[in-house]
Amino acid sequence: MSVLKPSVSKLDHFQGNSEDPITLVEYGDYQCTSCGRAYLIVKKIQKQMGENLKFVFRNFPLENIHPKAIPAAIAAEAAAKQDKFWEMHDIIFENQVNLHENSFKNFAEQLGLEMAQFNKDIENEDVLQKIESDFEGGVKSGVNGTPAFFINGIHYNGSWEYTNLLEVLQLELKKEKVV
Repeated sequence: MSVLKPSVSKLDHFQGNSEDPITLVEYGDYQCTSCGRAYLIVKKIQKQMGENLKFVFRNFPLENIHPKAIPAAIAAEAAAKQDKFWEMHDIIFENQVNLHENSFKNFAEQLGLEMAQFNKDIENEDVLQKIESDFEGGVKSGVNGTPAFFINGIHYNGSWEYTNLLEVLQLELKKEKVV
């Protein structure tokens, strides 16, 4: 059983309340088709679990098989510098099958980002360092493919199809409420 390393911190991008009883961490690759399916499942689970779930996304670009994975992660992290990480995250996954050279700048424009700043941020070393840090954390945590999920810091090896993952998260929630 692998443990999440490092633990979730203020450096992570998350949706939900920081005090939510259940934390679901995904290591994902924006060009991975399985991650594209998982994106839709996680959205549905977030809606179902509401304030009981904190969702964290960490970058795990598999650049050897997905040439747009790192540029996509860079675009999301650059958007984060303008407080638009989740908007960029969503638009990339929602357009995953049509990614091309100009996709990320087009998405930035659609999201109303300040383009001069975005263009500067995609070249910012801090952005690439965040992606590398996420990836290294994934390797230390035993991640070897995407999507990889951790529930409250423990690697989840079961099915991440909607019904299965929701059931596991709800069981975890019941355990948390008993404690």
